[in-house]
Amino acid sequence: MQGKKIYNPKMMYQVHLNNLVPKENYYRKLDAVLDLNFLYKETAQYYGDEGQESIDPVVFIKICLVGYLNNINSDRRLIEYCSNCLDIRGRGIFEFIQKSFEYVCSKRHGTRQKTSN
Repeated sequence: MQGKKIYNPKMMYQVHLNNLVPKENYYRKLDAVLDLNFLYKETAQYYGDEGQESIDPVVFIKICLVGYLNNINSDRRLIEYCSNCLDIRGRGIFEFIQKSFEYVCSKRHGTRQKTSN
């Protein structure tokens, strides 16, 4: 007799991203040996005291590293790639990538959101 599974999505799932990424994952190993905390001190002089909070320099470098390692040279493709990969999301890289890269893309390409008067 042929069975048929009826898919009933749950409202809430209790899942931790780290449990979904294998222990031998490349980004997990890289994160364990690569300490980029020195960037906070090295880049502090380039940030002002007023205005909007900037992109975390460590997260920005990690995102650029993901783009380099995967031969992704488009900001939009990099956002899409990072948003779809659990191994990257599980490493804390994706925590605020969407806002960060919208800001970076607007600055890099010289386009800004128009403010209403």
